[in-house]
Amino acid sequence: MDAAALADDHLDTVFHALANRTRRALLKRLSAGAAKVTDLAEPFGMSLNAISKHLLVLEGAGLIRRTVNGRTHICALEAGPLAPAEEWLSAYEHYWSGQLDDFAAYVENTRD
Repeated sequence: MDAAALADDHLDTVFHALANRTRRALLKRLSAGAAKVTDLAEPFGMSLNAISKHLLVLEGAGLIRRTVNGRTHICALEAGPLAPAEEWLSAYEHYWSGQLDDFAAYVENTRD
């Protein structure tokens, strides 16, 4: 498999990880700093097993790093893999900007 295909596969993995609201919320929480899995699970009302499954998806995408001290698991954000996703999305920025500009013009032209 060539490098471009591997990069596309990794991008698929990152977008899959980001496709779930719980995982996005976990990443948002981790953007404030590392946290124990038990602390991450608390606001979701989920079992530790359910949160661990989400964390495994994030780990598989390279979006978090987990360290283990005895029975304590600590997770930290690894934002590097988000860069290719941002690069891919930025290719469409002109479309979003154009749509917003068109909408602003429409609103200006329809004011009383």
